[in-house]
Amino acid sequence: MIPRTLFDADLEGFRDSVRKFLEQEAAPYHEQWEKDGQVSRELWRKAGELGFLCPMLPEEFGGVGADFRYSAVIMEEISRAGLSGIGWGLHSDIVAPYILNYGSEAQKQKYLPKMASGEMITAIAMTEPGAGSDLQGVKTTAIRQGDHYILNGSKTFITNGQLADLVIVVAKTDPKEGAKGTSLLLVETAWEGFEKGQNLNKVGMKAQDTSELFFQDVKVPADNLLGAMEGQGFFQLMQELPAERLQVALTAVAAAEAAWQWTLDYVKERKAFGKPVIAFQNTRFKLAELKAEITAARVFTDRCLELHLDKKLDIPTAAMLKQHTTDLQCKVMDECVQLHGGYGYMWEYPIARAWADSRVQRIYAGTNEIMKEIVARSF
Repeated sequence: MIPRTLFDADLEGFRDSVRKFLEQEAAPYHEQWEKDGQVSRELWRKAGELGFLCPMLPEEFGGVGADFRYSAVIMEEISRAGLSGIGWGLHSDIVAPYILNYGSEAQKQKYLPKMASGEMITAIAMTEPGAGSDLQGVKTTAIRQGDHYILNGSKTFITNGQLADLVIVVAKTDPKEGAKGTSLLLVETAWEGFEKGQNLNKVGMKAQDTSELFFQDVKVPADNLLGAMEGQGFFQLMQELPAERLQVALTAVAAAEAAWQWTLDYVKERKAFGKPVIAFQNTRFKLAELKAEITAARVFTDRCLELHLDKKLDIPTAAMLKQHTTDLQCKVMDECVQLHGGYGYMWEYPIARAWADSRVQRIYAGTNEIMKEIVARSF
């Protein structure tokens, strides 16, 4: 109803390419990946060959120098198709920018081309068993000894954790300090002392590998510190979190749009008391209400995307966006399950999967309660 002016013909052509790729290379296998608890590495390599990984990287590092709209298209199409196992967004648009923005030239040359090709899969390890949204509570330590850091601690709920070859680890290089003692380290998972724990059994997002990680005296070269000096980690995290929350919002709105359309199609076909479910006023009014809310969220999200492209998306606005769109996503999923009736609770129906997948959106990237606190502090 309201045209999206951010996306020109080239971007819509790119969207068609992404959609066709996902229909052919991901959708037929996603059910098996749910059983496996992870997607195949082959999917990552194929995506890399077509430029679907890290598209915003400069050509010298294996990207195509695209702007963030191309990443937004990829995220939206993955979310719209319900392919929640695919962890490209975290790899391409969270980990890669940390290395591109704060990494040394040697770090960029070593890691970014492999990330763009799909040869190397990445993750970021923030959350710990005792520290979630409160990043100042991190207990993992990285103590400098000569030309290495000795890394000890554990992380949990790490997306791409089983498949990851490289992890950005949030650690205390000065445990006596709070935020000022936090640093980011580039840690290869093959190094001695790095152990991947179990692939966690989640309520939803069954095909997304989500792991515990353990570090026992892992020797990390000092050159793998991200940034010019120790203690910059908290600042780096705060600078990049608005983009992460925008990504969550983009996927939330795309998922809500898809669920609304699935439900509209279903209630037109499903009959109750001798007539289609769409014939009941409650059904029509509920869908009209959801359509209005989804449309408003789409306009808000696209405006924030514009701000991000202009490097003007601030922390409170991103927090409002994340909280609003993920709350709405969960509302839409719940209402759409209800309109499906008993079939909406069956795993083989896309709406059931989408309902289960949506709940975590209000938790990760900072809980929605934290988002409200961030907004309140800006008053």
